[in-house]
Amino acid sequence: MNEQFLRTSLVLGESAIDILSSKKVIVFGIGGVGGFVAEALARSGIGKLTLVDNDVVSESNINRQIIALHSTINKYKVDVMKERLFDINPNMEITTKKCFFLPENESDIDYSLFDYVVDAVDTVTAKICIIEKAKKNNVPVISCMGTVNKLNPMGFKIADISKTSVCPLARVLRKELKNRNIKNVKVVYSEEKPAIVTKEFPGSLSFVPGAAGFLIASEVVKDLLNIKV
Repeated sequence: MNEQFLRTSLVLGESAIDILSSKKVIVFGIGGVGGFVAEALARSGIGKLTLVDNDVVSESNINRQIIALHSTINKYKVDVMKERLFDINPNMEITTKKCFFLPENESDIDYSLFDYVVDAVDTVTAKICIIEKAKKNNVPVISCMGTVNKLNPMGFKIADISKTSVCPLARVLRKELKNRNIKNVKVVYSEEKPAIVTKEFPGSLSFVPGAAGFLIASEVVKDLLNIKV
């Protein structure tokens, strides 16, 4: 066994390493949440990752995004993430797609090729489309709800979208999915009330989106290995 995954195998078992190395996961959105998801999946031994994002690193990302450094400003997030992941596991396969996911370009991605879909994008329209396509192709999907203006990284939990409360983004998505008769959607959300802000755009902290990203990655790994905890 590759020594890199020795400590992982001590928890999950040696067979788990082989299983994870054969799995293909797509991550939509390589920002505060999605960047930590991709990193954790690579360190867990996922063999194939597809990264979808059209944004470049900005200075305002440095406070919370794992790929954001002064040396990476103005570089495409998927390119920076790809280079970083190859440095973690040179044997994995990484595909990048420089695009903002919209209903207009949904046909560019074949969901049936993946074992798991991670939604870490910001817009409701894109989330709905990602979830719809995953469901139509019978591929497991997990969607991240709001992480902005929050202080407590321990407040995040995993639940079906129908069981969520407090989170404004979850409320909107819950209604839209119900209108489309889409059920059994796993999400990560927090019941913490957003901090009161007066700025024109939301705030975010270093430890909040990262916590949500790690929680998503753990759920993906456990689901792929059929581990119930």
